[in-house]
Amino acid sequence: MGYNMRQRLRADGHEVVGYDRDQQVADVSSISAMVAELTAPRTVWVMVPHGEPTASTIRELAGLLEAGDLVIEGGNSRYTDDRENAELLAGSGISYVDVGVSGGVWGAENGYGLMAGGEAADVERAMPIFDTLRPAGERSKGFVHAGPVGAGHYAKMVHNGIEYGLMQAYAEGFELLAASELVTDVPGTIRAWSHGTVVRSWLLDLLVRAMEQDPGLEQLEGYVTDSGEGRWTVEESINNAVPTPAITAALFARFASRQDDSPAMKAVAALRNQFGGHAVRSSDE
Repeated sequence: MGYNMRQRLRADGHEVVGYDRDQQVADVSSISAMVAELTAPRTVWVMVPHGEPTASTIRELAGLLEAGDLVIEGGNSRYTDDRENAELLAGSGISYVDVGVSGGVWGAENGYGLMAGGEAADVERAMPIFDTLRPAGERSKGFVHAGPVGAGHYAKMVHNGIEYGLMQAYAEGFELLAASELVTDVPGTIRAWSHGTVVRSWLLDLLVRAMEQDPGLEQLEGYVTDSGEGRWTVEESINNAVPTPAITAALFARFASRQDDSPAMKAVAALRNQFGGHAVRSSDE
């Protein structure tokens, strides 16, 4: 995404110097070289995996940047990391804005949904960047200053939790259609939902696209990872006593997808056999 964002920014006239460990896409050989290429006051957008990769990058930038510079953290970081990042940089007079970014590989062409957290002056300073990256049209339909530091990533966390639930609902609908002997055109049925229906969405359009390439999705294995934000959403729902059954079930469905032979379901099968004599299958069958 960072590479595509760089291309979108350059196409709109922004001067961008990019560093990546993959030197084939980098403009400079190191983070320090990138900082040296930029004219103060600098704006540095960090777009790396969450956790230690982001933390170590922020620490390095804290030792390279100067008072008056701005760091924008646009990865899928947990919102609780943002306060620590902001305080570290503030010690050197460096501002910090966290931004949740949605749009995936299509954002380069269509624009990115952006959710920012930080001081109003810092967000406003970066607005020319945000206006280039967001979709064309009314700003409020593709960008929000969600609140103080941490709010951008919190909003993105909830966004991704909702995404889990939506994808799971579409997936279950697909499986039910495929299991029915009555519906003979599953891809056509789902395609027909893409206009005029209450379940139409971009995610549905992407499912239609996937089925055009592989109508039965037979080339894929039903193994689904999670990036962390679904888990964090469920944890926050518990912390705030907010019921999120759909999002939680969608997260657990991803866990189930990684089990070739569920130990829990083995226990269920054993119990049904013990109390009711219900049929079971041996591991050899």
